[in-house]
Amino acid sequence: MHPRRRDWLAGAIALAAVRPARAADALYRRGNDADPETLDPHRSSTVAEAHILRDLCDGLLTYDNRGAIIPGAARAWSVSEDGISLHFDLRPDGRWSNGEPVTAEDFVYAFRRMLDPATAAKYAEILFPIRDAAAVNRGEKPADALGVAAESPLRLAISLAQPTPYILELLTHQTALPVHRASVERYGDSFTRPGNLVSNGPYRLADRVPGGAITLEVNPHHPDAASFAIRRVAFLPTPDIAASVRRYAAGEIDSLSDLPVDQIADLRRRFGPQVVLGPALGLAALVVNTRKAPFSDRRVRQALSLVIDREYLADGLNGGTMSPAYSLCPQGLDHYRTPPETEGRLGLPIDHEAEARRLLAEAGFGPDRPLTVEYRFNISDNNRTVAVAIGEMWRDLGIVTRFVYTDAKTHFAYLRDGGDFDVARYSWIADYSDPQNFLFLLQSGNDGMNAGRWSDAAYDSLMARAATERDLSRRAGLLYDAEAIALRELPWIPLMHYRSKALIAPRLHGYHPNLRNAAPTRFMRLDA
Repeated sequence: MHPRRRDWLAGAIALAAVRPARAADALYRRGNDADPETLDPHRSSTVAEAHILRDLCDGLLTYDNRGAIIPGAARAWSVSEDGISLHFDLRPDGRWSNGEPVTAEDFVYAFRRMLDPATAAKYAEILFPIRDAAAVNRGEKPADALGVAAESPLRLAISLAQPTPYILELLTHQTALPVHRASVERYGDSFTRPGNLVSNGPYRLADRVPGGAITLEVNPHHPDAASFAIRRVAFLPTPDIAASVRRYAAGEIDSLSDLPVDQIADLRRRFGPQVVLGPALGLAALVVNTRKAPFSDRRVRQALSLVIDREYLADGLNGGTMSPAYSLCPQGLDHYRTPPETEGRLGLPIDHEAEARRLLAEAGFGPDRPLTVEYRFNISDNNRTVAVAIGEMWRDLGIVTRFVYTDAKTHFAYLRDGGDFDVARYSWIADYSDPQNFLFLLQSGNDGMNAGRWSDAAYDSLMARAATERDLSRRAGLLYDAEAIALRELPWIPLMHYRSKALIAPRLHGYHPNLRNAAPTRFMRLDA
């Protein structure tokens, strides 16, 4: 029996309408999921950080507010016929927020720093398509072996290890953002503090309150600064979604990037077209600690997966703002085919209980020896509801579930640093529309992302072969076979695929839901 749906907005029947801003109020108050762990782009790993960094920094390429790739620090680029060599011509008027020119050497320094093992970048693997990037990151080659070179002050060359279909999209990612060398060398880890941070993007850091607002103001030296309608933006952490909706209704927040999904129908009634749903490239899953018995036993993982009612999670608890996931990769990725699926879509979860009991019995568990699972998650209204529902589904098998929850920063740091756990919630928003960006998470050695430390030689071999395969059809087949292994072994149990969901105040214009969930402040405006 599933738990009752909670009324997240109980007691808030008469929500006030969003108040119009005063003419003198030019601040865009932007809800942003969580307090970022860092503003160092090379140590960043979360979507909340990416939203802020997209405003602070211009990579060679960037996104517009419809998710299209557009020029960033580069005004033009070319790719060789063999797909190996790329050249970028930088904007001659590009400037750091201290007025210094942005040069090709700045990007050489940034790429080398990103891949320097001393940086301990969580996302280093993203840039491994660059020639010798993996060897540099492992400390096997010096930094100057990296396939990035300044051919002139405004011309940058990048050499790849092999053709990479999604390379241009990779260069929009926060790992490819530049940092100001003199500031890093002067301030060390403190270079991201207000007063120290020098950025080359549309905005610069004005203030940061720990656990509170991160305020940006227009970078006056940016070549397009005069065109930015919004001059100041405050990113507000909003982990308590129900409370954030109340703040939005009171006119204290202009946009929210997440909603209490079991109240979507009520929110639509209250706010009408201010509720905006859109596509997304994301996965919610349970990471299983494959280093630890009994979760190292595939039969246990399969039993846990079989009885999860994904349709109920997606439609019942999340109001149709998510879709049931039986695969790691969502439908519609570039350079792929229809993904394989794990067992469980056919029939109802109750139809799979007998098989799940059989698997648990084979693994040594039953009424006289119940399986106990510690379920860790980062605290939010939505995450708590899903956790309790899954615990109820497992209870029907006699499984005892204990819950451990922390804030998002602590949760993901714990997983990344190899903490001891049984099963943990994990979410992933793709950085580019390609199956590799989901499947690389489970490669051996990717300890920053592969929290369960799963390792499979056949999987790794298929991923390695796909990385060097130039024929896109054959590459898709190799990646399909790799995903099929992961869905059979279930080191990650897929739960749901994401859709974007937001509240957008009537006074905010220029927000367009898109697959990349890109909404740079520079392309939006506020009514006075």
